[in-house]
Amino acid sequence: MNKRIQLLSILFLGISQIAFSQIKEEKLILNKKREPEVKRIEKKKTSIETVKNYPPEEKSQNPVQYTITDVPAVSDFKTSTIQGEDVTPKFDGTAQNNYVRFGMGNYGKILADANISKTLENKIEVGADAHVLSTNGLKKDYDWNSKQTSANIAAFMNAYGDKGKFNLNAEYGLNNYNYYGIYALAPSADVDLKQRVNQFKVNGYYDFYSNEILNDVRVKSSFLKDYFDAQENQVSILANLSKHAIELSSSGINLNADLGVGLEAVKTDFSIRERNSSNYFNTSLAPKLTFAKGDSYLMIGSSFAFLNGKNSNDQMAQVKNNKTYWFPQAEFQYAAAKEFKFYGGVDGGLKLNTYSDLLQVNPYLVSDQMLKPTETKYHFYVGLRGDIDETFKYDVSAGFGKMKDILFYQGNGLFDNQYTLNRSAYNFANTFSAVYDDGNVSDIKGSIQYFPLENLSIDGEVKFTRYDLKNYDDIYNVPLLNASIGAKYTLFEKKLMLGFKGIFASDRTTNSFAIEGVADPQVVNAMIYQSTENRNDKVGGYADLNLSAEYKIHKNFSIFALGNNLLSSKYQTYKGYKVLGAQILGGVKITF
Repeated sequence: MNKRIQLLSILFLGISQIAFSQIKEEKLILNKKREPEVKRIEKKKTSIETVKNYPPEEKSQNPVQYTITDVPAVSDFKTSTIQGEDVTPKFDGTAQNNYVRFGMGNYGKILADANISKTLENKIEVGADAHVLSTNGLKKDYDWNSKQTSANIAAFMNAYGDKGKFNLNAEYGLNNYNYYGIYALAPSADVDLKQRVNQFKVNGYYDFYSNEILNDVRVKSSFLKDYFDAQENQVSILANLSKHAIELSSSGINLNADLGVGLEAVKTDFSIRERNSSNYFNTSLAPKLTFAKGDSYLMIGSSFAFLNGKNSNDQMAQVKNNKTYWFPQAEFQYAAAKEFKFYGGVDGGLKLNTYSDLLQVNPYLVSDQMLKPTETKYHFYVGLRGDIDETFKYDVSAGFGKMKDILFYQGNGLFDNQYTLNRSAYNFANTFSAVYDDGNVSDIKGSIQYFPLENLSIDGEVKFTRYDLKNYDDIYNVPLLNASIGAKYTLFEKKLMLGFKGIFASDRTTNSFAIEGVADPQVVNAMIYQSTENRNDKVGGYADLNLSAEYKIHKNFSIFALGNNLLSSKYQTYKGYKVLGAQILGGVKITF
């Protein structure tokens, strides 16, 4: 399997390294004079015909380029963990690709950004992007170090040919932080709680302008290593084959045929505790047929996965998993009017859980995880969406599904009961591990976008998710409710741009530990730690409000300010991990 992954890596990196994930957010252009840039509501991958409509000359005027974007959980940097969304407003109408930005704020917060690009001959664009964010942490709340720093540096290239566009980027990411969430013990201030994750990615993407046979090809590769010598190598390739707009009759019904072909290989090895190791190779096929007339359609398809997996650790001999999966794929939409489109369907799939993906959700994992794929056997859903007068867009849906090996996170206690605080960074009841259970999931979600004024846009999302598990009474560290609301407002001919974002979550069930020293019954005059587990503890919900402003003093010079977690609530992301309070950051931006 190791040789197979090495050969795949060489093959995929040797061919044209085509982008899989770090592509700039798509634009949904409304059909009217005012063309605001809005986020697509609950985008679903279907086999509906995609009108690409970008001949090379036109496309070169508005190229899609790679940028580094921190995926949000809370405020500008998930408040304490420095992983989140930068809510600084962007001057979309007059933006320049080349800029440098620097800002400072309380909690020792430092923000630095830079983007440089240049168009060469033959319409080839090359550039680089950098993002650095750091904080001194919560010095008044913890005696020990909670300082954190994240950095991302990327180089990219965009090329536009006669038949398609090509994108390539290489990215290095660093996340340097501490396991500071200690709540059951009191170690000294100089305790070493360090964790550091380094990740290097090379991604490529080739998209043909037409939907004839070969639609697009995507390649992703990733190499990760952390402070405790965990290593993960991942490579995947996805090709979409399609033949669209086949006229079936004079009634206007068209047939679209699609076939997705994917390969993915992941190898993960841990070096501490039980030394878990996993090795997965997955092949997938997804054929689809779509019958479409106007905005109404019926899609019928299936997806197949052929998984070859191996797991082992110091306590368990190697376990092999060779299995073939089948999942239903179907969706319909009935467009009664542009304002009311009824839809529904069923889907499913197999997701390979990687250490990299887990760290994006919970960076406080112990560096030793049992990795299993999550199988969604089926997920039924129905919904209603529409566009009212091109000023109000909405999407509301409800679903029910059956899953196997649902992934969530439970807290770890002490890994040994020795009566000492001279411990490893992860051995203070301050880390988490991935656990799995089978069960059912029910969800209700809604999204809106509203444009009451030409210079004002409002968006909101809400999602209720409930799990009914087979072995656990409650799912740990997953809120029942997640919601967000945002707004952008421009003034003075887009010289001033204001932004708002509110993020809300309900409380979560978690497990936790109470630890005390007791006499060792086996040794005279010796002490050990004894822990008691509470399997129904609660981590409170939160409301995180953020404001941003940027004023363009000159076409090449701007000042900006960010206000994060303005309610100053030091809520917890996970048990023991408080976030920063109210943060104010200001700085300057120079474009050229």
